[in-house]
Amino acid sequence: MLVVPTQAVPNQTLTVILAGQQVQVTLLQKSTGLYMDLQSNGEEVVGLVVCQNLNRIVRDLYFGFIGDFVFLDNTGAGADPDFTGLGSRFSLIYLEAADLPPGAG
Repeated sequence: MLVVPTQAVPNQTLTVILAGQQVQVTLLQKSTGLYMDLQSNGEEVVGLVVCQNLNRIVRDLYFGFIGDFVFLDNTGAGADPDFTGLGSRFSLIYLEAADLPPGAG
């Protein structure tokens, strides 16, 4: 499990190497919530997935991505993330393959 650094800005793109994959994460704040686009090695994995507390983003081996992401409300209240709390109240967590149940990414 790794924390991916984010900032409290409404739209941002992060690039990081995870499990040998060049990963690009784009976070977009819309009126209906925070959304995430994910690319790995230049290929789209998932697009405009709503970000919710402790709800995995990728969710399926079918997409060919090693690992997964979740957001965590660090206060324990269980709120869904919004950009104002990124990097403080809300953490973007990369779950390595070993952190997931068998057959889940």
